[in-house]
Order: sequence, then structure tokens, then C-alpha cells
Amino acid sequence: MSWQNELKNGFRTAEQLAPVLGWSAEETAQYDEVIQKYPMLITPYYLSLVDPSDPDDPIGRMCIPSLAELDKGGSFDTSGEAHNTKLEGLQHKYAQTSLLLSTNQCAMYCRHCFRKRMVGLSDAELNKRVDEAVAYVSGHKEISNVLVSGGDALINPNHILKRYLEELTAIVHLDFIRFGSRLPVTLPERLYDDEEFLAMFEKYARKKALCLVTQFNHPRELTRQAAKAICAMLERGVQVRNQTVLIRGVNDNGETLGKLLSGLTRLGIVPYYIFQCRPVTGVKGHFQVPLSEGIKIVDDAKSRQNGFGKGVRYAMSHPLGKIEIVCELPDGETVFKFHQSKYPENNARVLTVKLKPTDTWLDDELCGM
Repeated sequence: MSWQNELKNGFRTAEQLAPVLGWSAEETAQYDEVIQKYPMLITPYYLSLVDPSDPDDPIGRMCIPSLAELDKGGSFDTSGEAHNTKLEGLQHKYAQTSLLLSTNQCAMYCRHCFRKRMVGLSDAELNKRVDEAVAYVSGHKEISNVLVSGGDALINPNHILKRYLEELTAIVHLDFIRFGSRLPVTLPERLYDDEEFLAMFEKYARKKALCLVTQFNHPRELTRQAAKAICAMLERGVQVRNQTVLIRGVNDNGETLGKLLSGLTRLGIVPYYIFQCRPVTGVKGHFQVPLSEGIKIVDDAKSRQNGFGKGVRYAMSHPLGKIEIVCELPDGETVFKFHQSKYPENNARVLTVKLKPTDTWLDDELCGM
């Protein structure tokens, strides 16, 4: 089956999923209510990784809707994306980086997604005019890299990806271009079984450094097919980095997270960040791990690694910037450091905060702002 058919045959409704998971008519109706609010799409490939007999299966938690998603707590924009939008579909939060929202589509709608406000729903925030985005980047010489994201950047058809590659690699002051995609995890065939796609990336990787930023969250996602997809990109000269999200019930123990990091480095993927799950509406209540617990989990996982795996950073993508969660001091205070900031005065700033055991995020008051 081609990757296009795999996508076409994806599970989109509660009625389609009910026989697989053994839902009753009442349960099916309840899950349908969630899907009406936050769309579901699961590829047959990814669903095959789920153990349907385990209601707490970690792979299932990431793709199967939960009634907890109807909780109204949290926010739809936890990183201040609206305030950093300069053009339709273009954000410029950090001086050196511009973000392009190229699509609101994914091969799978992750239940922990921080853009639940738009994936599979609204296209209001998307970049619809590549020429305007390119003109903005060209006119801002401080921008040294562009992240093409979404949704999932690689779900775009080849002619759209070619447009981004052609236009962006021609900008002299860009050092590299990143593509944010979970397709190596959810639809790996898209990468390894499309010769036009691979030839295109190989061509433009000769002109400018290209990087695929993906998101493996559990060692069971590191399948033979996923490895084939990663290998195909590496062989074409594309760097591959991974940003894991720390998720309750998925990778919230040192052994599981450690196996994931080891598996990534074994495939030639550089573990880049372990992100604190964001307090997003529909996510906050059931996926977030308290920060004090997260520090211990990450430290345990890193203790099991060789040199490459130990380089990963535990961080949160905060409205003020990327804040590294460093360690807990003997007096009970937690050390944070701005790894990257929207405001120059915060660059490399260190702060200590007395956290409550239940704290999962920093508000502006705790940051001293």
C-alpha cells in the first residue's frame, strides 16, 4: 500500500475505531464528542503499534482520544505564538529564527499536540503566500535559519516542499533550514518510498544545510520502518534531530526515556530537547508531569546514556523563550536558565524558583516578569 493510500485509509471516526478497541455504543458516542472538537486521524501503520488490550498503552495514549480532552483548563496558545506572528503563517520570536506554518494537516493528530487550536481545523494561521514569507526572511539579515512546520511540514505535496526548498536555499544569509515532521514516526513510508521526494531533498541539501526535526516519544516507535525512513534522509545529506515531549503515561520514567534516547543515537538521530508538555487546553490535565518529577526522570534517563545521549536538554517553550530546567538545589529551589529568549535582557539569565510538588509550568510571576 502506498503512503497516499495509508493516509487515505486512516482512522478518522469513533465508529471506525470502535471494533478495534471494543468500545460499546455509549463509549463510541462519548469519544465521538471528543473527535468533533479535536479531530482524530491515525494511520493503520501507527495503530498497529498499539496494544488494544491495554487501556493504558503508551502508544495508544498519544493517538486515541480521551474524554479528559474535554477539560477546559489551560490555554490554546501557551508559547505566545499570536504575539510573534509578523505575517500570515510567519512567526519571528527569536532574532535568528523564523517559523513558517506551512499546513494544518498531519498524518496523525497527536492527542498531546500544543497546536490543538488549529491542526485538522482552521487554516487561518497558515502561510498561504510563500513569496511574502521569503521576502520577509530575505529582508531580515539577522535570521540565520527557518523552521518550516505546521501541522506536519512533510505532509505537504512535493511541489509545495520544492517551492520552500528552492526559495529558502537561495537566501544567502540562511545557515540552514529545518523541517518539523512526525512522519518518520507516524507514516515513515512517505519518506523512504517516494523517490521524487528523496531526490529533491538530496539536491537541495547540497546547496544549504537541511535538518529534519522529528518527535519520537517512546522506544516502541523506533520500528524497522522508522529506521528505514531516517536512514533514507541521512543518506541524502539531511541531518536528523529529535525533540521528545515528556508525557504522563508514555515516557515518564527513566528506564523508558533512557531506552528511547539510546535507540535514537543508535539510528544516528541527535536527541535535541526533552520538552516539558505544555499546559494546553485538552492536554494539561492528563499529560503533564510535575517539573520536580520531570527533573528526576530526565536525570535518570541521561545517566543511562553515552556521550551523545547526555547532550539532550530538558526545557520548556515558554512565551518568554526556551527555558532550560537545570536541576533542583539541596534547599529545594529549582534552577532554570534561559537557553533562548525573546528579550535580549533575558539571554543566559539564571533564575531559581521554589516549586510546589504539583507545579508543571512557570507563569510570568514565577519568572520574575
